[in-house]
Amino acid sequence: MALLGLFTFFALVDDLDNVGDKFSMMALLYMQALAIPTRLYDLLPIGLLIGAILALAGLAQRNELVILRVSGVSGMKLLRMLWIVTIPLMIGAGLLSEYVTPWAEMKSGEANLLFRGKAGGDRLNSGYWFKEPTANGGTRIINIGELKGDGQVNAVTLYEFKKDLTLSVLSTAPTGLFTHGDLVLKDVSETRLDDNAAEALADARPPKSPPATVVKVPERTVDTTLSAERLLARVLTPERMSIVTLLDYVDYLRNNQLQYGRQVVALWRKLAYPFTLLVMITIAAPIGLMQTRRGGVGAKVFLGILLGVGFFMLNQLALNVGMLGKWPPWLTALGPNLGAVILALGAMSYMEYRHTITRIIQQRWPWSKSPA
Repeated sequence: MALLGLFTFFALVDDLDNVGDKFSMMALLYMQALAIPTRLYDLLPIGLLIGAILALAGLAQRNELVILRVSGVSGMKLLRMLWIVTIPLMIGAGLLSEYVTPWAEMKSGEANLLFRGKAGGDRLNSGYWFKEPTANGGTRIINIGELKGDGQVNAVTLYEFKKDLTLSVLSTAPTGLFTHGDLVLKDVSETRLDDNAAEALADARPPKSPPATVVKVPERTVDTTLSAERLLARVLTPERMSIVTLLDYVDYLRNNQLQYGRQVVALWRKLAYPFTLLVMITIAAPIGLMQTRRGGVGAKVFLGILLGVGFFMLNQLALNVGMLGKWPPWLTALGPNLGAVILALGAMSYMEYRHTITRIIQQRWPWSKSPA
């Protein structure tokens, strides 16, 4: 909660410069409130790491861990107890990741569109581009200049191609609305190309009929695979979507022969997110269980922060390197977690059996043996 309040305060102060006539103070507070679940999603693992180190270091400082060890509680058994305590947090993190954060991100995207006229994402200078098949076996490309809330769009252009990828109809509309699997366009201007337009232009002679005709249509309904949710999914970070939305969006990208590797990696990371808390507890255990004669709590917390930041950077590095190197999605998503768990368990095992390991090394080291 301390980290959440601190980061929210910094973000609020940083965004005060944007307050004006169109973006009021109430809008700013509303946007920051919607950002709280996302910040909690990002800060929960490192917050759990620091909190666990503080709690375990307090036990070690008061010699309570010594009493537990004398009572027969081994280090690995204590770690299993910590894992059991983490299960409710994992369930809460799963609900936060699947329901609360995606809802807040969707509302935040709509609020950004409403208050600022933008939602970020992969927007080109020409707007947002989508591709989908048509009922007659052709291809339709949709260009949207501006996204609004509740499925409303502005500056819509449709390029409709035949099976042989020749352009047949070019439609433009100032406004549109995605609703129930349909795209409803208003004040449509359609440029319809004649089937023989390409031959007429190739002959370099005046055609008998116009190669293109322009028709004004007050309203046109287009059957489309896009929806208001898929529009917002286009501009949201994949890790912020719910698993159901990610599966739907991956299916849409796959059916339209578009790249979906980034979304598959995000799906694996979403599935692995609750288990990241177990990784944090596992990292915290050997740090917190270290016995210190004088204090040492501050040093442990500092070490925990460094490890948490390092783990976060390793996660991002694995994501970027995995995407560039085309690693398997499960390896890109789970590699840092598996590596951190192995290292933490190794450190825990060494602390548990260090005397035995030292004795074995002393006995089996070649030059430690006395000559006969």
